Amino acid sequence: MPREFSRVDRIGDQMQRELAQLIQREVKDPRVGMVTVNAVKVSRDLGYADIYVSLLSTEELTEESPEVKASLGALNKASGFLRGQVGRAMKLRVMPQLRFHFDTLQGYSRRMDTLIREAVGDKPAVSREDDATDDPERDA
Repeated sequence: MPREFSRVDRIGDQMQRELAQLIQREVKDPRVGMVTVNAVKVSRDLGYADIYVSLLSTEELTEESPEVKASLGALNKASGFLRGQVGRAMKLRVMPQLRFHFDTLQGYSRRMDTLIREAVGDKPAVSREDDATDDPERDA
C-alpha cells in the first residue's frame, strides 16, 4: 500500500509552517512587510527548497513591482538565518538551500475570476422563480 504523502512533501509542509512563523516573528527587516508563505517545494535530494510567497497590498502586484523586489531581496538575504532556524526546529540532518519566489497564482486567479464574471454576467446561475416552482414542499 503506497503512502499518501512522500517524505519530501511532509518536509515541505512542515517547512511552510515553520517559515511562516519565523518570518512573522523573527525577521525584523521593514522591507519584508506582510508576507504569506503559500507553498514550499523541496527537491527530491533536499538540495533546494523553493518558497512561494505573496504580499498583502492594496494594489495588484507583479514580479516587477518595487515592493516585491525589495521583499524578495530581504528574504533571500535572510535565507541563511531562516535556514538555520528551520533546521534547528525540524531537526533535519540535511537542510535545503532556501530560494524565495513571488507567487503569481493569486493575480492569475483574480484575472480569471474577472473574465468569468464578464462572460457570464452578474446574474445568478439559478433564478429565484425556478426555485419556487421546483420545490414541492413549498406548494403544500
